[in-house]
Amino acid sequence: MTQPPHDKPTAASPEELREQVEHTRHELGDTVEALADKTDVKARAQEKAAQAKEQASAKATELTGQVKAKAAQAAHLVEEKLPDPVRAKAAAAAEQAKAKAGQAQQMWHDQAPEPVRNNRTPLIAAGAVLVVACLLLRRKKRQ
Repeated sequence: MTQPPHDKPTAASPEELREQVEHTRHELGDTVEALADKTDVKARAQEKAAQAKEQASAKATELTGQVKAKAAQAAHLVEEKLPDPVRAKAAAAAEQAKAKAGQAQQMWHDQAPEPVRNNRTPLIAAGAVLVVACLLLRRKKRQ
């Protein structure tokens, strides 16, 4: 418990004593609350987990950006080193892939159930990339 300051007279009025008691109660309540917070292992673990999740999300976002940049750089290097006839064939294959992707998108829209349709953009993009990659690999093997 806290003791009253020494420079105050020890014989205080009842009102001053009540104020001191109330002040001491308030301080004691704050102290107990702080101790309870320190001993709440579950809450502290949840806070640490939330921090770790936030850090992992930030790192994933950073790495995703780096991967996209490296992929774009690699695609640009490959495109620069391709001979003109191969580039022309790749452009034609890309156009075919775009047309097929458009057809697939239309078929998807016509036949897919509503909940599945709402998440179609990433699936269509992945499918289009897969089709282009397959066409390029097939053409490269023929040469």
